[in-house]
Amino acid sequence: MEAYTSFAQVYDLFQDNIPYGEWADYLKSLLNEYGVKDGLVLDLGCGTGSITELLAKAGYDMIGVDNSEDMLEIAMDKRSRSGLDILYLLQDMREFELYGTVKAAVSICDSMNYILEKEDLVQVFKLVNNYLDPSGIFIFDMNTEYKYTHLLADGTFAENREESSFIWENFYDEEERINEYDLTLFIKEGELFRKFEETHYQRCYSLDEVKEAAKEAGMDFVAAYDAFTRESVKDDSERIYLVFRECGK
Repeated sequence: MEAYTSFAQVYDLFQDNIPYGEWADYLKSLLNEYGVKDGLVLDLGCGTGSITELLAKAGYDMIGVDNSEDMLEIAMDKRSRSGLDILYLLQDMREFELYGTVKAAVSICDSMNYILEKEDLVQVFKLVNNYLDPSGIFIFDMNTEYKYTHLLADGTFAENREESSFIWENFYDEEERINEYDLTLFIKEGELFRKFEETHYQRCYSLDEVKEAAKEAGMDFVAAYDAFTRESVKDDSERIYLVFRECGK
């Protein structure tokens, strides 16, 4: 699972089209629906802390975990400006450790797709289950096979900004169900642009595979939604939200 390095510098710039406020509102509505209205919440794969900050502003006591030092530096800079009391931990979600249990865990922006092996997915679920309060809730999103095959596929995407530009070359292996995207970044430094290259991989999981992994880890399946709705997962869902519950250590 590759950590964001060069891309961390411009991640928020190129993610400015994501309505984080609406995403956080949807997440808060799910947390409330399943009985988590306050208390400690873990954000796995928190990145630059955009969702973490919004949940903290909503009154949750937030812990953010990410394995990219560069992304966490940006998250901590946001924290210093906002003054919010957020604990950030530089840890791999396959091996994370907390000081105690939490009421809920969340993982947004397809962080779970970066877990490339089912055995590792089971391990993440086991750790989450271990650190949840009794009957605690785990909410996360995932990209779907429809998105990988119909929207990303073998496409090339590019964006040119004054401060930086990127070229995203995407490749999806339908047999292995691995999505590879090669990023070429041009980041402005003074009057010149420096070129950076990164490769990222994501795994496509079926809903049944995720349920099986969670069951093996000792968690109960609660619900699966077409993202940002309360509707069931559809054949053309691009992103889905899943809810699991702690059911014994």
